[in-house]
Amino acid sequence: MLNWLLLPFQPDVPALRLFQYISFRAAGAAVTALLLSFIVGPLILRRLRAMAVHQVVRAGTPDSHQAKGSTPTMGGLIILVAAIVPTLLWMKLENRYVWYAVLVTAWMGGIGFLDDWLKLQQKRRGEKNVGLIERYKLLGQVGIGAVLGFLLWQYPVSALPGASTTLPFYKYVLLVPALPWMSVLYIPWVTVVLTGASNSVNLTDGLDGLAAGLIAIAIITFAIFAYVMGRVDTSAYLGVYFLRGAGELTVFCSAVFGAVIGFLWFNAHPAQVFMGDTGSLALGGALGAIAILLKSEFLLVIVGGVFVAETLSVIVQRSVFKYRKRRHGLEYAQQHRVFRRAPIHHHFEMIGWPETQVVVRFWILGILCAFLALSTLKLR
Repeated sequence: MLNWLLLPFQPDVPALRLFQYISFRAAGAAVTALLLSFIVGPLILRRLRAMAVHQVVRAGTPDSHQAKGSTPTMGGLIILVAAIVPTLLWMKLENRYVWYAVLVTAWMGGIGFLDDWLKLQQKRRGEKNVGLIERYKLLGQVGIGAVLGFLLWQYPVSALPGASTTLPFYKYVLLVPALPWMSVLYIPWVTVVLTGASNSVNLTDGLDGLAAGLIAIAIITFAIFAYVMGRVDTSAYLGVYFLRGAGELTVFCSAVFGAVIGFLWFNAHPAQVFMGDTGSLALGGALGAIAILLKSEFLLVIVGGVFVAETLSVIVQRSVFKYRKRRHGLEYAQQHRVFRRAPIHHHFEMIGWPETQVVVRFWILGILCAFLALSTLKLR
């Protein structure tokens, strides 16, 4: 928006030509998001405390149940405001890549907000805190995934086929359906990626600063990929497909990065606020949407390796428990769990790692995943 507003003045003020550069606008979006989170954070935090929007702690050590039970949730509102407003200010308004990413993020955030709000209302009425019924939540996630998949399939945002994706570590390898009628399968593919990404981040959001730090690492990694793929010269040099207009996603990624770092100011241990489903579903949706728009869905598995591990730990825990319960009985299944508690970050907490140690070590693993993902730019 700023670029459009200042365009008439650029011939007379040469310095305003900086707004034509993605790198400048991406930096501006990150700084704006960081400052905005510092401004709106205390306001939202005071409001949440006044409303007694407290976290429902279902896992962790006994001390964490007591200490975190009074910490307000729905702090994802800070992230949504601090990410979307700067994006709209610094983006080029005609870019469909960014609009799709913003709409998916806002939609997922809306689902999370509804879930958190229903939990608050149920708590006030003395009911069980179940929030939004799981099938309705899943329906909302699947719905936006199907819409995004259909739009990208029928109205591609780049010169590449809409129903296509790429493989990391391979130069100019494009996966497309073997037969034309199979292109419709791209819609459920996008739905699975988007739903999986949002739920993975939601599962990871269990310790102070854990999900926020990992998202910051993953989103800045995708910002680099967006910038590379959006330039003719760098994409040709590194052997990746050129996606005209995709570089504008760097602005969105930078805004989300600034917003998450700003939120981490309030979410670092001991947390003053939790992001809740409002933030975790929105951030997971943003991550999934970026990977889909960059045709890098398989790369998401590498960039978000920690999120994948968290999700797999839950799947393994539940599957093995059900099998052992059916085969050996409930008591045996309870005594022979794969992990002491899932997701896996709670397992390490239960075996004696301090919460801050778990968080920092998982951040380190997230950085390793980011480096591995970036190495695919040359290992082709």
